[in-house]
Amino acid sequence: MNQIASATCRTTSAVAEYISGCLARPLPAEVIQKSKCHLIDTVAAIVSGSQLKAGKVAARFIATLGGHNEATVMGTEFVSSVVHAAFCNAMAAHADETDDSHLEGLFHPGCAIVPAAYAAAELEGKSGADLLKAIALGYDIGARFNMSLGFSAPRSGTHSTHSIGTLFGAAAASGALLNVTPEQAAFLLSYATQQASGVPYWNRDTDHIEKSFDFAGKGAKDGVFIALMIKSGFTGVVDSLVNKPSFLSAFAEHAKPEELTRELGQRYEIMQASIKKWCVGSPIQAALDALMALIETHDLKADQVEKIVARMPDDRLHIVDNRDMPDICLQHLIAIGLLDHGLTFKSCHDKERMTDPAVLKLREKIEAVPDRMLTEAKPSRQAILEVTTTRREVLSHRTRAVLGTPDNPMSEDEISSKSFDLLAPVLGDKKAEVLLEALWSVESIEDVGALRPLLLLN
Repeated sequence: MNQIASATCRTTSAVAEYISGCLARPLPAEVIQKSKCHLIDTVAAIVSGSQLKAGKVAARFIATLGGHNEATVMGTEFVSSVVHAAFCNAMAAHADETDDSHLEGLFHPGCAIVPAAYAAAELEGKSGADLLKAIALGYDIGARFNMSLGFSAPRSGTHSTHSIGTLFGAAAASGALLNVTPEQAAFLLSYATQQASGVPYWNRDTDHIEKSFDFAGKGAKDGVFIALMIKSGFTGVVDSLVNKPSFLSAFAEHAKPEELTRELGQRYEIMQASIKKWCVGSPIQAALDALMALIETHDLKADQVEKIVARMPDDRLHIVDNRDMPDICLQHLIAIGLLDHGLTFKSCHDKERMTDPAVLKLREKIEAVPDRMLTEAKPSRQAILEVTTTRREVLSHRTRAVLGTPDNPMSEDEISSKSFDLLAPVLGDKKAEVLLEALWSVESIEDVGALRPLLLLN
């Protein structure tokens, strides 16, 4: 404590104190509830993702490494070391486009922070209440570290915010659950800075395996590992964030050091995180909301459509424009949603339907148009769907606030419904129902390890 108190960098000291004091601080009721929502959403993504390509390859790899039976590898039949479990669960959490996001923070927080925090909580026998505090902390730290970089556009920096934010969030959450002191927390931040990396070419990964590593697996693994190192006695630099050289001098485009500490303990970044209604790429959410509004309002059917124009933000359209992966292809998902009058996790990921003649015929009628006005509109990620019918009627709907965002949050029933759709095919209906009931009251659980039987396959 004396070393950090005498350090020249007050910023690092303030962040370290915040991490160390996490478990002793009460959370507002609304933050506890929002943290539960993101815990449930991420656990559902992990269990579902355990059956997808990235989740399976991670589980096969981890199973060969052995290690202590410390933490649950969700959606599998085994437990592993805390580092391996965090890594494997994180890979599964972002095995597709199911997990949450933080728009201003430019990252997907839950897919790395929740697996890291859960594994550390299991290792330490922590309560559900402590787990929720650590998750909220991880979102606070991860988002602020990304915002401090001052990137002028989502991919204007030389490093990927999706890798950086998750690393610092996972390290902070794990460190708090391991009861690091303020000085140890400063060391933790220094080692996290040394581990920070990630180059934003992840959109070229068609298997969604390296992308899962970039967005989630690396951050969770390294975050937990760093916390364990520090707790075991590793020491380091206590002023790593804003001096030169430092975190900001190495990674920032337009450094904003004030973002690292602004309103810590008053503004909780988890309140600004979004939960997806649809298990698809984030830029597609608004277009699907608009499609479902038109279907509900006009009972719109595929055979009534002459043409569809999807107006999209011009800085994001390229991510989802005619992609060869079903869950990140705008045109494919609009066609599927219209043909089925709805979307499920299964239908969003059915690659065979990308060659279905009925789908391809409808896709020929769909045009995606980049729109600078929508890029600049607030709230972000708006979309306009314009449908010309065979009767020459023009139907239009603009999604201004995407369902699941802070401006239009999903209800607990909607989150439960989405989560059940993800959990039940893997765990079975009954176990999925019991797990959801337990997670909605997780703050009353004395040791989160008690949930292990509900997360493993029989």
